Amino acid sequence: MHQPPQQFASDNYAGICPEAWASLEAARHGHAQAYGEDVWTSRASDLLREIFETDCEVFFTFNGTAANSLALASLCHSYHSILCSQVAHVETDECGAPEFFSNGTKILLLPTAAGKIHRESIQPAVLRRSDIHFPKPRVLSLTQATETGTVYTVDELRGLTERAHRFGLNVHMDGARFANAAATLGRPPREFTWEAGVDVLCFGGTKMGLPVGEAVVFFRKSLAEEFAYRCKQAGQLASKMRFLAAPWVGMLENGAWLRHAAHANAMADRLYQGLRDLAAVQVLYPREANSVFVDLPPAIASALRARGWRFYNFIGDSGCRFMCAWDTEPATVDRLLADFHSVTSG
Repeated sequence: MHQPPQQFASDNYAGICPEAWASLEAARHGHAQAYGEDVWTSRASDLLREIFETDCEVFFTFNGTAANSLALASLCHSYHSILCSQVAHVETDECGAPEFFSNGTKILLLPTAAGKIHRESIQPAVLRRSDIHFPKPRVLSLTQATETGTVYTVDELRGLTERAHRFGLNVHMDGARFANAAATLGRPPREFTWEAGVDVLCFGGTKMGLPVGEAVVFFRKSLAEEFAYRCKQAGQLASKMRFLAAPWVGMLENGAWLRHAAHANAMADRLYQGLRDLAAVQVLYPREANSVFVDLPPAIASALRARGWRFYNFIGDSGCRFMCAWDTEPATVDRLLADFHSVTSG
């Protein structure tokens, strides 16, 4: 079959990284216990405990929507509310799944700057109303890296979670691109998860090079009570769980997850640096993970698409997102930059 060219619309476009594929290949032989009772699932869970340096509860789901929605449902009741960013994926791109799986929990939006929530916005949202007619805030949901490609620092996370816990909120982290944030921060993962006050993390596997699968990591184990039942009821308990878990083993055993994320970040920086000096385009946000956001006049965006490039309009009519993946090649970035220069030179 014809190999399609590399693109920048999404890191979901990328294939399976070699380490994940090798583990999947190894897991396909012979028989193994079903429903997560196999050695691959056990090993993947233990590796996550090693990486986070704590005894956490680990569950594997097919995709990020299920991971986020089920995790959030475990943190609150139907009469509660979830505080999140205006651009959070759980608000804009999950088709009401968080509300569905929590039987109607309401999502309340907080103002953001460059995709980030500021801790000072939490108190007004919690104290705005305390009467029985209003859904009681119970969860703060953060995204790391954010939907605009920025990364919360350890201090920013500590400030947010301290404020959240002070008002009785649990803290959920949507880590669809957690690996990219980890590569940027360069700190032990415990420092920007449970030590910083995060209660549950949805660790994204698909975008970092796995074929399918996300990990839901409960740092506060009491919150995971009966979570396995939620997974089963929602169709997320894989009978051959080893095929969800095995790729994680390949990614985690020798640090491939961080190496690939660092490469994706570096490719985004290569693109970012090449676009900064183009007068016809405006870079919208700092480049802190594996994405670059630019404001493109419609004519330039159309010209790039006419040359075969795929990318999403992400913010308003002209805000466009370019995503780099674990396998993005420097030559691909350079070809895109050459076309940028070509279509803007006239």
